[in-house]
Amino acid sequence: MTNQSKLHTRNKHKNGYDFTILCETHTDLKEYVHTNKYDTQTIDFANNKAVLALNYALLKAYYNVTYWEIPQNSLCPPIPGRADYIHYLADLLKETNNGKIPHKQTIKALDIGTGANCIYPIIGASQYKWDFVGTDISVASLTSANSIIDHNEHLKNKIQVIHQTDKQQIFSGVIEPEHRYDITLCNPPFHRSAQEAASGTERKWKNLGIQSADKTDGKNNLNFGGHHNELWCDGGELKFIKQMILESKRFRSQVLWFTCLVSKKEHLKALQLALKKAKSYDIKIIKMTQGQKVSRFIAWSFLNKDEKQQWCSDRFS
Repeated sequence: MTNQSKLHTRNKHKNGYDFTILCETHTDLKEYVHTNKYDTQTIDFANNKAVLALNYALLKAYYNVTYWEIPQNSLCPPIPGRADYIHYLADLLKETNNGKIPHKQTIKALDIGTGANCIYPIIGASQYKWDFVGTDISVASLTSANSIIDHNEHLKNKIQVIHQTDKQQIFSGVIEPEHRYDITLCNPPFHRSAQEAASGTERKWKNLGIQSADKTDGKNNLNFGGHHNELWCDGGELKFIKQMILESKRFRSQVLWFTCLVSKKEHLKALQLALKKAKSYDIKIIKMTQGQKVSRFIAWSFLNKDEKQQWCSDRFS
């Protein structure tokens, strides 16, 4: 993660990590920084404490966050990749808005499954001044997110979190008749079962050169983290996003763009078919590159060109 040149051009982390600045910003990071065999400063990404310290330093240095604590075993997000999603969402709104990125406080974004880390609202509010509503089925995650918001003055009036009380619903019970959202976003639970999630974590450990026996040393076992609702659901991401598409039809006139990350590209054909059946007017697949990794999100709108133009005129002007 020392060369992030393929990240979005507006991504603050596109040139890698400046550990001198980061350690000055968050001194707790210093103990985890070392120089590798390529004479480059880095951390041990298999050490959960090092990864948490790095994230805290990044949020302090680049997003004006003075407090960021998450519960043990909560998903610990890679900040550069999360920031990329926000920047590409801004590009989507820019394309819809005659080439101008909306930076207005009237922009409202809905983050489905915001999690204990509240990372997407933090980045979006800090970078573009957008207002966010984050939803989650976990009360513990919302308590954590609220704590982060309450401890950071610049986030208090920008981010609101809502408990989704019905685990079978995504938008229903959250989007009220009077609500309008310019963009929705989601990092869905993409595994189909706890066993599949465990296998995915095992592959990550192998990629880091960590053997199974090494995970119980008290240092490495929390690196990737993630609770049940963050990592897996019945049917995995395909079923989850199909449910999202089905529900989005009910709110076709209340949202400009619905979007969702798609981890497996082989799911795209089925999702595009589902969107066509739902009579979505506009479907886009937006690719993102982080180092050697290629990710993507799918975006759809039920508004035609004239309706989009009217939306932008009413809300972004």
